[in-house]
Amino acid sequence: MTIRLSVDIGGTFTDVVLSEQGKLTTSKVLTTYSDPAQGVMQGIESVLQGAGVGPTQVQTVLHGTTLATNALIERRGAPTALLTTAGHRDALEMAFENRFEQYDVNIDRPTPLVGRHWRIGINERIAADGEVLRPLDRAQVTETLEMLVAQGVESVAIGFLHSYINAAHEQRVAEISRADFPNLSITLSSEVCPEIREYERLSTTTANAYVKPLMAGYLGSLQQQLNNRGIGCPVLLMTSGGGLTTLKAAADYPIRLVESGPAGGAILAARLASEHQLPEVVSFDMGGTTAKICLIDNAQPQHSRAFEVDRSYRFKKGSGLPVRIPVIEMVEIGAGGGSVATIDALRRLQVGPESAASEPGPACYGRGGQQATVTDADVVLGKISPAFFAGGKLHLDKPRAEQVVTERVAHPLQMDLHEGAHAIAEIVQENMASATRAHASEWGKELSGRAMIAFGGAAPLHAAYLARKLKVNRVLIPAGAGVGSALGFLMAPISFEVVRSYYTRLSQINSERVEQLFVDMRDEARAVLHQAADGQVPSERRVAYMRYVGQGYEVAVELSSTLVLNEVYLREAFEMAYAQIYGRTIPDMAVEILSWTLSLSTEQQADSPQLSVTPEASPPPETVDLYEAGEPISAEIVRRETLQPGGQHVGPLLVVEDQTTTIVPADFVMTVLADGTLALDRHGRAA
Repeated sequence: MTIRLSVDIGGTFTDVVLSEQGKLTTSKVLTTYSDPAQGVMQGIESVLQGAGVGPTQVQTVLHGTTLATNALIERRGAPTALLTTAGHRDALEMAFENRFEQYDVNIDRPTPLVGRHWRIGINERIAADGEVLRPLDRAQVTETLEMLVAQGVESVAIGFLHSYINAAHEQRVAEISRADFPNLSITLSSEVCPEIREYERLSTTTANAYVKPLMAGYLGSLQQQLNNRGIGCPVLLMTSGGGLTTLKAAADYPIRLVESGPAGGAILAARLASEHQLPEVVSFDMGGTTAKICLIDNAQPQHSRAFEVDRSYRFKKGSGLPVRIPVIEMVEIGAGGGSVATIDALRRLQVGPESAASEPGPACYGRGGQQATVTDADVVLGKISPAFFAGGKLHLDKPRAEQVVTERVAHPLQMDLHEGAHAIAEIVQENMASATRAHASEWGKELSGRAMIAFGGAAPLHAAYLARKLKVNRVLIPAGAGVGSALGFLMAPISFEVVRSYYTRLSQINSERVEQLFVDMRDEARAVLHQAADGQVPSERRVAYMRYVGQGYEVAVELSSTLVLNEVYLREAFEMAYAQIYGRTIPDMAVEILSWTLSLSTEQQADSPQLSVTPEASPPPETVDLYEAGEPISAEIVRRETLQPGGQHVGPLLVVEDQTTTIVPADFVMTVLADGTLALDRHGRAA
């Protein structure tokens, strides 16, 4: 019997799912910021008791977290320094030397994670072909590290010029540091991001160094507390690229975890898109702190090798912190149940990105929150029934929610209570709609004709209203939607991707060198997967990043793992990939290759886990006043576990379950599908 635990730490809630051969037991607890592992253990205790399972029976723990992302956004990482080639310490601040918004004179660039006083130029130089032009100044390295330690630096990023070709100098500095300063955390660019393009490599390396001590401490604490409880099984971490990796790899490369929680949600949405035969989907994941939107075509989320953390200027590309990691492409904004509503100097209502999180949380939680949040507005509007919230485990103070919405929003804007709450909901929904439109436009995708798959604690509350704004006519709410990302972890493969930069013109390709490059990458990936894969034989995927000479960006070209990678084969593969994107090729134009990737991956879990819910007799109908545009409408409250497959229900409805509530507005019809998924269709527009 396979028994697995899946844990997702968010900014407000920690979700825990126990899977016993597909039978699921779930729990949602508030995230404990002082030591997130404490909240994890609270959730684990709840599901172990609920399922009647002993800790020694658990065979695997799957885990995803936004802790690394939140540390980068909130600048709560370790005091970090950067050692780079002399003369290049300002590359981190010069960035791309462009403006992400040409006509706004007041834009602020993202502040580097490492201040200039801790960016140190080291005397050394390696050429683009790997030749040593200037030997490493060992005495300067030792002197510099002594100075940094004396100033309180805890983590050091090492990123020398062209180290992706020859890493000898970076490795030598690491040896010196580990011998003389064993308490320093060390990150090498040649290990984290061995790719061409200096700024992105340095940005990724410093980001990894910045969060590494924090994540190492957390992961160590989690491992210890699990062991103390008798859970001694392997712990696998969800990466941003949608695969599971080992605890050690996660501790070494925590930057790969920045989108680990949202990646689990994208995997869940992709699986549902496949099972329900939906060719084009937009997934909508809204929790307590953020909202994540991902476009999924043919049951596959988009993947990328570049990502920006915390786009702070109207979701515009270039306004965030760039990192080069394998990632499921999505847009994430500060819009969640805990997002705070404020009035600015021009008397405009703003919602987010600041969040009340779990400490103190929304005012209605009764934990000392003093500001009006989206959850407070939802309570005022009747979208959340205090009697059913979190299965009755967390008491909601509705009068307190009404008080803060009145004081913070309604009175300053000369509105009544329900108009103020409606304004908060409208602003956060429009923020999410704007981010979705911008994301789709950036990738040349259409939103019309797509279905929406919504999950996360707050998404089912807002999905139908967001769908209206996006002109999406069908919304699917899966079983267990409130813990959707944790469910996605249970479906994820074990995988690891390795990248190497080896520049060559196609006409000068050295097939033997390329094959040796893939052998080295395969060995590295196997070393990571060895413990986690547990005897499974992984599949291999190769990709070359190619372009016409003179172009600024590359095309990802899938490569065969069995054919010889010679000039003829590579040109054919490139032209096919190029034509799929641009509709044409450029005859007689020279082609070049910059980087190569190899990933090993096990198969995804074959079956979608299903919540084990025994249909109950319907209790006497309950109703609540649901406010839309300030006007009350009587809405029936139904328990999700009482719904029978095939049943149709006309809105307005509140469908309540332990982890979330689904709102079915008056212009929607809800159908219960065979697998328990709720399908919301606008009247006369059923898909």
